Parts: sequence; C-alpha cells; structure tokens
Amino acid sequence: MRPFHPEMTCPLDGIRVLDLSRLVAGNMLSLQLADFGAEVIKIEDPAKGDPLRDWRVHGISAHWKVYARNKKSVTLNLRDREGLDLLMRLAAGAHVLIENFRPGTLEEMGLAPATLHQNNPRLVIVRVSGWGQDGPYRDRPGFGSLVEGMSGFAAKTGFPDRPPVLPPLALADMIAGLYGASAVLVALREIEVNGGNGQVIDLPLLDPIVSILGPEAAIFKLNGAITPRLGSRSATSSPRNVFETSDGRWIAISASIQAMAERVAGCMRPALRELRILDRPGTKHRNAIVAAGAAFRPKVVIPQYPEPEVSFASPQAIHD
Repeated sequence: MRPFHPEMTCPLDGIRVLDLSRLVAGNMLSLQLADFGAEVIKIEDPAKGDPLRDWRVHGISAHWKVYARNKKSVTLNLRDREGLDLLMRLAAGAHVLIENFRPGTLEEMGLAPATLHQNNPRLVIVRVSGWGQDGPYRDRPGFGSLVEGMSGFAAKTGFPDRPPVLPPLALADMIAGLYGASAVLVALREIEVNGGNGQVIDLPLLDPIVSILGPEAAIFKLNGAITPRLGSRSATSSPRNVFETSDGRWIAISASIQAMAERVAGCMRPALRELRILDRPGTKHRNAIVAAGAAFRPKVVIPQYPEPEVSFASPQAIHD
C-alpha cells in the first residue's frame, strides 16, 4: 500500500467545487473530483447536516467517511437571506456547483442558473434529480430504488421464477455520480480549451442506468420480446454462473470467448467422468449437464488438455 502524501500535486488542483447535494449521487460525483485534487466544499444544513451521516454501522457513519473523503464541510442556512448571500459569494469563485434539490427549488431560492451565471459566467452547474429538470415525471419522487425499477434494471435481475430484484446498494445514484463526473470534466475542458462559458448539466438518475443496459431497447425492437431474467447466467456467454464446490464454497465462472469456453470444457472432463448421471427426467445433476452440453454443442470441440490437478469429492462440484 502506498503512503498518503497530501502535498502531492493532482490533475484537478485549483478546481473549486461547491456541493449542495445530499445522500449518494451528488456525493459520488464530487468524490471523483475530490480524489483527483479538486477542492470540494460540502454545504450542509446547520441543524441536520447531510442525511448520509445517519447511515451508521455500529454507530459509525461508514458511508459518510467513504463518500466525504478529501472534502471540506461548512454549514449554511439557505433558508435565510444571509446564507444565500454567502453562497452567492462562494459561487462567484467556484468552478462547479452541484445540487440535488427538487426541480424548481433552486429557482424558488433565487439561485436559478441564469442568476448564478450572471455572477460567474464560467460556472458549471450540475442538477441531480430522479427524472430530470423537465418532462412529465419532473415533480415525482426520484429515489434510486424507483429509478432502478422504472429503468428495467430490476426486471433483468434475479431468476425467472421469482420477483425482480433491486440491487442491495445505491446503484442508480452511484452510476449517475460517475456519469456526472465525466460530464463535469467535459464541461471544464470546453472552458479551458475553447474559452466556452459555464453550462447546466441536467443529471437524472434514470438516464445513466438506462444507458448501462446497453442494447436492451434495440434487442426489443428487433424481436419484440423482453429478455427473461437469467439469474447468474448470461445470454451472450456460456458457461457463466456461480457454482458450489464440494467443500461448500462458491466459485464464479465466465467463459466470455470461444477459447475460454473450450478450456473450461476441458477442465470439466475429469469431473464429468466421475459424475453418475441418472437417466430419469428431472434429476438436477442430469439436467445441469444436459443444459451445459446444449450450450457447448454448437461450437465447441474439446481439445486435449492435461488433466488438471483438481479433485472433485462429490457431484455437488457441478451444479447450480
């Protein structure tokens, strides 16, 4: 592990960021900038602070310690005129401002992007929300769990005979934060290289997580069918799954290309020889091997590999 050297220079030295956001998405965004040297000033409510501080494990704000690293925190009461005036003064010397208020709240506070740009024409303003600053859903609650469901992500996750599964972490928020950090760097580059003005980045949680679903919309347009939930399997590679070993542990296998699939099949041969497959339908080991064979049969010719130094103690080594 390398020692920490706070005096080291960083790529974003000299960039000042005001982070008015709360919880995960905005904090994830400003964390990326802070880790590369930006001066991130967290603006928190004097009475409550960022609610992320309340996500505790054994009394420790573990989430806060992760997402607030390399940042500074100050409190401002943005409900009174003095606090708003102080924020305007801070924004005049900042490069980036991040907020995740309900759409329209910044305008109600007298801090509309046009007003902020009058004070600082080069300010990059990031507006984080669930569904965006405009459109029919702009006023709806926009928490990450709702977005993970609406986007189709949950519908892809889990097993076909069970309900859709939400991720056990703030996935939509974190993805939006990463996308937002990239957008901020592009906007700063435009100012630095082309002499451009500040921009307003509309950052919904929905759009980035839809983006990571890749070609799902295109596939639906092609075949008119929704891809079923596959559990830990994959529609593009095989074998790909988690498998229980004979000693009660789990291994993850993914043969993403043809050569990998052939090598995995070669490694499986000794265990397959030891496995006694019952002929009656419904035997789970038999079905597992038949399914694996069906996945390989169209393409794979098993090469001659040396016997691997692996001993399978029971048929549990190959099942899912």
